[in-house]
Amino acid sequence: MRKIVITSGKGGVGKTTITANLGRKLSADGYKVVLVDGDVGLNNLDVAMGIENRVVYDISDVLAGRCRPFQALALDVETSARILPSSANSADISAQAFRGVVDSLAETFDFVLIDCPAGIEHGFHRAVSSADEAIVVTTPSASAIRDADKVLRLLSTYPLKDVALVVNRTRADLIARGEMLSAKETANILHATLIGIIPDDDYITVFQQLGKTADFAPSKRAFATLSRNVAENTRDVEVPRRRWWRR
Repeated sequence: MRKIVITSGKGGVGKTTITANLGRKLSADGYKVVLVDGDVGLNNLDVAMGIENRVVYDISDVLAGRCRPFQALALDVETSARILPSSANSADISAQAFRGVVDSLAETFDFVLIDCPAGIEHGFHRAVSSADEAIVVTTPSASAIRDADKVLRLLSTYPLKDVALVVNRTRADLIARGEMLSAKETANILHATLIGIIPDDDYITVFQQLGKTADFAPSKRAFATLSRNVAENTRDVEVPRRRWWRR
């Protein structure tokens, strides 16, 4: 069992999207996966996976004793992955209570992926203290890199087994023209171990509304590489190439 928190320094860098797609790919590869919405303020993991209409219970119901943890799990529409939603009523959950729910799920699942709130407020501590590993998501922009650096420094104070970096929304054409930092340059600035490079992909947004992943999406191969690195504890990243219609 592995408990991995997926976090970021700022909102809007694709943290929840990375969580959803990574969870689906791990599940498609045969692992038992549960995704926990630790972002109880915005609580949109179920929306990102297109299963908001399937939600009956959430983590606040579990802690109030209205249901058991497994009764609150919603099934993904595309894979066998399960999702534990949260709600606005979950905002006052303590770190200890949240960790107890995560630990109970970890006894059954191979991977527990925790979608952490952006930033470094109380919700960050609640999510990170429940995990053994962390993945930090950033984009190659200056503001996102600065915020990711703050998160990486804070994560170093936690007893985590591993902390890795995913650089999201890269554009090979902009990198080639020197208008965007490459993923490896971003990782070097942050002194972080790169575990995944996800290209900018409009299909993610389009198909996310359907709760599905496009088989022909440019990011499909990148998520397969990320999933393999996470599952096998490897760090073999591929640099996305420029697509012919952007040349």
